[in-house]
Amino acid sequence: MILHHQFIKMAKKFSKKMAIIDCTTEKRVPYSKALIASLILAKKFKKYNDKYIGVMIPTSAGSFLTTIGLLMAGKVPVMINYSTGAAINCRYAQKKCGFKTIIVSKALIEKIQCRPVKGFIYIEDIMETIGLADKLGAALKSKMSCSSIINTLPKATADDNIVILFTSGSEKEPKAVQLTHKNLGSNIEGIMEAIPLTSDDSIMSILPLFHVFGFNTNFWLPMSQGMTAVTYANPLDYKRIPKIIREERPTMITGTPIFFNGFLREASPGDFNSIVYMVPGADKTPAALRKGYKEQHNIELLEGYGATETSPVVSVNRLNANRPGSIGKVLFNVKVRITDVNTGKSLSTGKEGKILVKGDLIMKGYFDDLEETSLRITDGWYDTGDMGVLDDEGFLWHKGRLKRFVKIGGEMVSLVKTESVLEELLPANIDCCIVEVPDPRKGARLIAAVTGEVDKKSLVKKMSEQLPSIAIPNKFIIFEELPKMGSGKMAFRQITDMVRKQISDS
Repeated sequence: MILHHQFIKMAKKFSKKMAIIDCTTEKRVPYSKALIASLILAKKFKKYNDKYIGVMIPTSAGSFLTTIGLLMAGKVPVMINYSTGAAINCRYAQKKCGFKTIIVSKALIEKIQCRPVKGFIYIEDIMETIGLADKLGAALKSKMSCSSIINTLPKATADDNIVILFTSGSEKEPKAVQLTHKNLGSNIEGIMEAIPLTSDDSIMSILPLFHVFGFNTNFWLPMSQGMTAVTYANPLDYKRIPKIIREERPTMITGTPIFFNGFLREASPGDFNSIVYMVPGADKTPAALRKGYKEQHNIELLEGYGATETSPVVSVNRLNANRPGSIGKVLFNVKVRITDVNTGKSLSTGKEGKILVKGDLIMKGYFDDLEETSLRITDGWYDTGDMGVLDDEGFLWHKGRLKRFVKIGGEMVSLVKTESVLEELLPANIDCCIVEVPDPRKGARLIAAVTGEVDKKSLVKKMSEQLPSIAIPNKFIIFEELPKMGSGKMAFRQITDMVRKQISDS
């Protein structure tokens, strides 16, 4: 499946149907106009010499059509994270992938106060150059048959890159992930089998396209299947999004637990009546969040699991097969095996080990980094770096990042498990993150970074009922807020630096 070709087919089939309802700009774009706009932008983008073109536009009709237009022009979009250090991320991407041009939104640059970067081209300026001849030419082309339109575009194959995305950088420097049409197309097929969506469904698209979860489920999933995408640029606008859902009635929303928690706090009864599928991912889903949606809105959260390198969905719970606490059943076209951390041998059902994944969803590789690629992919199996268990009913259970296990007093301790226990005991408005710091006697000790005053003595007592003493933090440090990635996940590397600095200064 070549996805921009698939978009053309959907645009011809559902020409009068709404492709994008942009709730930021209040524009409603039917598939016919989306096709015309993409063709216009493709013609504009062809003049740029770079094969790779940066894109830094919030989730909107503009970001969707820019990305499709670049592919139609034979370019590869490089999605840039604007949520943290936008200018630094732009220069990092330019250097890593060897390009200059970045298509950006002037409104975004002004809002986040991003310093200008050499190579910026504003999408607003491009739009002003569109004349009557551009519109007429694209309109005429859009009336041609699907095959005729496709034949006017640069040749494309399923193994061509559809995007370059960067890993979160929460643990180390971001890596540039090459995903192909085959990767994304395969994952969309797997999602559609697990969650029986049709062209009658509509997706609430709030995730940024620089995050693989957004790039697939919020953008290509609806655009390749003839669905409607209801876009909104700011996933942190917890008051507005429930109102948009009430008004526009999307049937599915994907997001991170942090975002879903914000919506739950601000939503009124009836706001989520249209939602059939609510899929949290990219971070663990707290039991309290599942309970809140079930009790207040009668919605079952269908937790899933994936990675940038897996396009992203590996597994997901279903309405008819939902095991709360698990990360669901593996997609039909994906293979997963659990291996021993030390020997690499496959483990039997119920044994905890490292999660390896195989299938057409696995990335082509890290851009210009054969060594790192070979370390993560062996014989087609991608090493996720995550720990997990497959149970006898086929449900996958996530046990945390291998890198978030630490040896204390000769025992392996999961920082994620300690966090999970602490989260259940803290008030809903307090975030936490467990960090390990060196200890001359035990090798390491745990510190809890929290965003509010806590009763340490009471917490430690309650945690000791569920955890061994070595897994309980011996110090709580209060911060006004804990930095997060654009996906809403905790920025562990940054938080660790903050904690260690505070300890060294004290």
